[in-house]
Amino acid sequence: MNETDCSPLTLTRSLMDFPVGNVALGSWLDEADTELRAMISECRFPWDILEINGKIISGMGEDEIAGEVHSSAVVEGHLKLGKGSRILPGVFIEGNVVIGEDCKIGPNCYIRGNTSIGNRCHIGQSVEIKNCVILDGTNVGHLSYIGDSILGEGVNLGAGTTVSNLRHDGGNHRSMVDGALIDTGRRKLGAIIGDGVHTGIGTMIYPARKLWPNVTTLPGEIVDRDVFA
Repeated sequence: MNETDCSPLTLTRSLMDFPVGNVALGSWLDEADTELRAMISECRFPWDILEINGKIISGMGEDEIAGEVHSSAVVEGHLKLGKGSRILPGVFIEGNVVIGEDCKIGPNCYIRGNTSIGNRCHIGQSVEIKNCVILDGTNVGHLSYIGDSILGEGVNLGAGTTVSNLRHDGGNHRSMVDGALIDTGRRKLGAIIGDGVHTGIGTMIYPARKLWPNVTTLPGEIVDRDVFA
């Protein structure tokens, strides 16, 4: 395993410490079945984490609600909600979702499984999140769409930030690694966004692009290639 292949995600933690379902990746080995253990041991690229997250979250069999879910919110699936977190009016959760402590979701958000959201996150008004891993302290501004993506710690996405996750020809996405494009094996792949990234309002991000920790974009910017610090 070459952990530098996951370098766009974080500057502060090892791969096995990276949270999946709000638990360090390596900790899942203690209760993993053979398939999950193999997936974790072979994890090399950021998009591998999305596959692992999907297997873990889809396997949730019951709700764990320690926070507040508004009576007008709808949950179709299993929800794990940390203490101090609030699901505001009009939120629709479809599929299994994990949300940490002291988060605010909504109003009028659409959260689709299999999504993991860390602690102290804010998902703003009318945001759609689909099949994502979002780390602690990250904010997704209102009217944004983020699908099949990983957002690091302390990220702030400006209002109307949109991530594309599908090629027009429906083929697998490729991503640049060590100067060469490699097949990710994924038909849907959004953005890999490192710790501390800030996007300007109305930023549009092409599929399978990576933003290194602490980079910024201008309002209305189109991100059509990887962005390095």
